[in-house]
Amino acid sequence: MFGDLSAFMHVFAFSVDLISYLTRFEWDMAKYPIKQPLKNISEALAKQVTQIETDLKTRSAAYNNIKGNLQSLEKKTVGNLLTRTLADIVHKEDFVLNSEYLITLLVVVPKSSYIQWQKTYESLSDMVVPRSTKMIAEDAEGGLFTVTLFRKVMDDFKAKARENRFMVREFYFDEKELKCEKEELMKLASDKKQQYGPLLRWLKVNFSEAFVAWIHVKALRVFVESVLRYGLPVNFQAMLLQPNRKSVKRLRDVLNVVFKHLDEVAAASIMDPGMDIPGLQLSNQEYYPYVYFKIDLSLLDCS
Repeated sequence: MFGDLSAFMHVFAFSVDLISYLTRFEWDMAKYPIKQPLKNISEALAKQVTQIETDLKTRSAAYNNIKGNLQSLEKKTVGNLLTRTLADIVHKEDFVLNSEYLITLLVVVPKSSYIQWQKTYESLSDMVVPRSTKMIAEDAEGGLFTVTLFRKVMDDFKAKARENRFMVREFYFDEKELKCEKEELMKLASDKKQQYGPLLRWLKVNFSEAFVAWIHVKALRVFVESVLRYGLPVNFQAMLLQPNRKSVKRLRDVLNVVFKHLDEVAAASIMDPGMDIPGLQLSNQEYYPYVYFKIDLSLLDCS
């Protein structure tokens, strides 16, 4: 069995780094007793991995749901004043509330139009409260201004403001709603933090379990394939080889010479890639006179 054993050194299987676990591998007699049929061993391994996969889907779905909802709310806190949430910007004191006649609007004014706004907002329609405007927020593109006017001229004011490139935000101050939005954001952030630690610990433990099961499957396949090829009584030696990339071809050539007597057809097919192996549905390049399975840890390398 060949493998890129340089990868994922910081991950552990049963408190041992992956390289050490592979090079010192011993069959787990307690978990997978060898006196039982091979079918039972295979089913036990499959059941274990399936359960890990099911748990992973459930746990990751719960975490990703919280993360997605949090990201959706957080996106509302970024962007320009025309689109972002105003929950963290406005205050109760910025508005005239509970008035039958008056209403406070929020208007986004481009930076280049600040002076024009100050000069014209009172005359955009009738019944605008003089000196009622105040800038309560600013970003790179413009400012957010309050303005108070009579409710009955609100639609006229919005239309005139739009003609002058002053955009009125459709926003009405609701203290309870804003409080709920802030609390929801804090709750989701807290839930995400609380779930992250346990999920990470679960992943470490179950990665170890899945990796150990995977290596046992590899060992089981080596045993079964060797018996199928070379028959009984069992008389073979399994080993782990770690060639560097430059020496793989040379190692293949040496192994082919040493073991070609075990399968002359397979050995000949390696020398002649155009030769077919009767009854075999695999690529010639995957079949050798010796039993071979690859352990590719590079798939797990997240460095």
